[in-house]
Amino acid sequence: MKQTIKTVLIMVAALGCFMGLTGCTNIFSDTRPAESQSVAAGSVSEPSAEARQTNAVYYDFEDVLIPVELQVLQDKSMIVSTPGFTSGILMLRGRVERRSLINFFNNNMVKDNWTMVSQIASPNMAILVFEKSMKSAVISIKSEHIYTYVEVGVAARMTQGRLPDNTDALLESDLIQ
Repeated sequence: MKQTIKTVLIMVAALGCFMGLTGCTNIFSDTRPAESQSVAAGSVSEPSAEARQTNAVYYDFEDVLIPVELQVLQDKSMIVSTPGFTSGILMLRGRVERRSLINFFNNNMVKDNWTMVSQIASPNMAILVFEKSMKSAVISIKSEHIYTYVEVGVAARMTQGRLPDNTDALLESDLIQ
């Protein structure tokens, strides 16, 4: 009898440790709290209503939506902001299937007025290329053993080997405030 009680107590303690380590709020549901936050240019702010609905956020590039399951790797990211334009490389990682990320970016980049230029995919890697009037975006997705790594690069488009002379031609949606 004492052995049975001892076994039950050990199992309850193990379950309590498991719930504490994994975060019991998400054990019984797949929903994420609406108060998740987005990071823009190094600061923390509330996500938009759209971000709360899609479980995605805008980080440094206000027109590239990122799934909340991906975390920014600050030490591997490089973002350059100038008045009117932000470019650079944003590195992310998470436990997300490569195929679902490809679908996510294909759907959401179009919603943010990007045009798909090309796509290359293999079993462990994919490269997606998008463009707007004055800029391009390249999204690389690489599956590894535990994590999937995503690299988002955004840069000004060059015309005939140089940047456009008339930067006034940038659309308001192309500008980062």
